[in-house]
Amino acid sequence: MLTDQNIPDYLTDNFSMYLENMSSLTDPENPDLLTIYLTSLFDQLKVSPLLFCGIVDQLAMAITPKIRIDSKNLALLDLTNEPSWAEVKTFVGVHADARACITEMMNEAEQDLKIAVLLIHFYNRYDATPLKVEENEDDFDQVDDYNSDDFDENY
Repeated sequence: MLTDQNIPDYLTDNFSMYLENMSSLTDPENPDLLTIYLTSLFDQLKVSPLLFCGIVDQLAMAITPKIRIDSKNLALLDLTNEPSWAEVKTFVGVHADARACITEMMNEAEQDLKIAVLLIHFYNRYDATPLKVEENEDDFDQVDDYNSDDFDENY
């Protein structure tokens, strides 16, 4: 899990959308919901490989089950600055039934594909555990007690 590394600035907006979408579809009461949705997205992408151009979070979702990323070795690259596709693609494996689709994206929408792969990479390493807030003695001085005159009892 990614704990000590932030999401690079060039990925922040797309990563937020991807994380929100993936999280909202992860339902313990319906564990197949995410898989069904991702399969549906890929089926649409397979018919029209450029369908999600400009919608990188959806592209990432569509290819999530169809690619494998060697995140251990990709993490060795300095990803704080946006890498080239040539630097990223060596760490990506593609499922046989997705090769034609991914190849067309490589030829026609390389930038979107690269960003989608990086979103998946960071998502797979992302630790959503909230950081523990360090308590400071001064913080307790700022908390009013219920006897304070600052409360409006008619609210």
